[in-house]
Amino acid sequence: MMRKTILLAIVAAVFAASAAQAATPAPRILVIDRTMVLRLSKVGQDVVKQVNAYTQQAESQLRGEGQGLRQQGEALKQQLAILSADVKARKVKEFEARQKNLQEEAQKKQTLIQGGFIKARMTIENTLGPILQGIMVERNANLLLDKTSVLMGTDPSLDITQLAVQRLDQKLPSLHVDLVPPPPGMVPQQQQQQQQ
Repeated sequence: MMRKTILLAIVAAVFAASAAQAATPAPRILVIDRTMVLRLSKVGQDVVKQVNAYTQQAESQLRGEGQGLRQQGEALKQQLAILSADVKARKVKEFEARQKNLQEEAQKKQTLIQGGFIKARMTIENTLGPILQGIMVERNANLLLDKTSVLMGTDPSLDITQLAVQRLDQKLPSLHVDLVPPPPGMVPQQQQQQQQ
């Protein structure tokens, strides 16, 4: 009797394990290189071009202001020897305030450019999501991995990067980058340290 009970328990366990295995679908994997999608897509290239133009424009403007400030600093150095102590202190304080304002302006421009890039990238990601879901449905896949997570693979047909680029190019060929503050929680560390 004891043997029969044990045998029934083993048979029940085997059937339960078989049922659990049947319920879990076999992985059907696709791979994408998200970095390459952003780098190769028309919209990704458009965003990078705009961000670079904003950066060059800011650098050019700030370089001119910085040169003007350096000239003022040189003139101030020459005047310091002949100024009274209170006038000297006031002029030095004014110059340091102008220096600080220029640094803050540079940081603000950089933050707005970063915020614009983050917003544009989020828009691209939001557009890319349904495209990737559609490809997964077409290919009967149930798992999508970023190529950076794959250690080894031999089947190039699993890589959907080029297909995703083509479809993203059709859906979103360009995107205007607005200069906006970064979303909360994405403020650069350097700026957080300055605010403290």
